[in-house]
Amino acid sequence: MTTPSPDLESLPESPREGVLERHPVVVGLTALLGVALTVGLIAGAGVLFASRSLGVGEDSAGGSSQAQGQETIYIPELTDDGEAIGSSVTLLPEPDGGASATEEPTQEPSEPTEDPTEEPGISLSAGQTAVAPMERIDLTGVYQGGEGAVLNVQQFSGGAWEDFPVTIPVSGSTFVTYIQTGQVGKNRFRVVDTDSGEVSNEVVVEIG
Repeated sequence: MTTPSPDLESLPESPREGVLERHPVVVGLTALLGVALTVGLIAGAGVLFASRSLGVGEDSAGGSSQAQGQETIYIPELTDDGEAIGSSVTLLPEPDGGASATEEPTQEPSEPTEDPTEEPGISLSAGQTAVAPMERIDLTGVYQGGEGAVLNVQQFSGGAWEDFPVTIPVSGSTFVTYIQTGQVGKNRFRVVDTDSGEVSNEVVVEIG
């Protein structure tokens, strides 16, 4: 006896297949939600990795430490009724430990002025420091700018300068001569320009 095969189209559908056919919109939204969730997780992981790589967390920490270094001043405000309303003003710390940004101009050291008394115009020197009476004393010197001048030798005696009977011509800014004296003791000599009155330094010679 042959059993006839059932007609496939006459078999009842499964509940799941029936729901899918009856609500296609719900199925589509569910699929989109799953895809969006997956993409969101992947994107969030990428952003977190990138922020750590670029050091965003360190900048935030630095900003918080800078905020801690700032000072806050509390300034109350009064309403029409006389009540205080709290408000604060944040002051940034001054650079370099609060040093003033305005620098006072430094004064340049002035050049030292030359003292004309430090070096005389006429420089005199004696060839000997001690001689016997009437022994020769050599006098030499330099007279800057005194070309052609005539110098007179002077000796300090009796509390004043007296002309010694010797004159010296200046040639090439230099002069040379010699004197002799029998005055015993320490003798002071100098030369003086007979025209301008310019005098030289003193030299001391011990005679005796």
